[in-house]
Amino acid sequence: MKPSPPKSQKAPLGQNFLTDTTAVERIIDAIGDIRDRVVVEVGPGGGALTGKLAARAENLIAIELDTALAAALQEKYCENPHVTVLAQNFLKTDLTRLIGERLGPDGKTLLVGNLPYYITSDILLHLIQHASVIESAVVMMQREVGERVAAQPGSRDFGLLTVTVQMAAAVENLFTLPPEAFSPRPQVHSSVLRLTMRPRYNELGVERAAFEQFARAAFAQKRKTLANNLRAAEFEPAAIASALSRASIPPTARAEALSIEQLAALHRILSTAA
Repeated sequence: MKPSPPKSQKAPLGQNFLTDTTAVERIIDAIGDIRDRVVVEVGPGGGALTGKLAARAENLIAIELDTALAAALQEKYCENPHVTVLAQNFLKTDLTRLIGERLGPDGKTLLVGNLPYYITSDILLHLIQHASVIESAVVMMQREVGERVAAQPGSRDFGLLTVTVQMAAAVENLFTLPPEAFSPRPQVHSSVLRLTMRPRYNELGVERAAFEQFARAAFAQKRKTLANNLRAAEFEPAAIASALSRASIPPTARAEALSIEQLAALHRILSTAA
């Protein structure tokens, strides 16, 4: 039996509310043992996940942008000292400070959320910015975006978003849900991914901001070769040719054909040359 969607449900902010109870259980199970954990829920909406999380977690922080939905959740959980509902924009939430206040400087949270399709990439990038306070995140998104996040080198889905996320987290594509699992029904399928935060910048010898700038240049135009994209970003042609040779990368290679390790190696060589 599916839970009833919120009475005021009009999806003004692009929400598609999860109504499939089996899917709810699968998502909760994917988070793991939360009995002694602080859990952050992004975009609880009508509360399909919230009730299950509130019953299991030591503490739950639900962050909802829609003020009407947030008010309904605040009223529902007003007498539960283990649940905090924040009516605010997650993209403007200083998650590092929030978790630090709850758990101290070394504390980490578990995160779960049904991400609005139109800002999925923005939310993923925000999570990466606060990876130091997140142990893992189970997040639902449009299947096509999920495929890009979990893509492997050489596939058509491998790109800038892939590299950016996978430099910060190990990605598992857990399962896919049909439109019938939501209300209102989206026009697309949705995927549930688990991101286990494991930043690789030190391991690969790169500085995050500089590497991300390099990756944006490398993937600027997918139809162009990596060398042409780097030339467009004002890298010297001779330096590019030398770096590609030293990294054992063919001069006609495109960025999507390279592994993250190869991209990091090329960035290190070019940075040294500069």
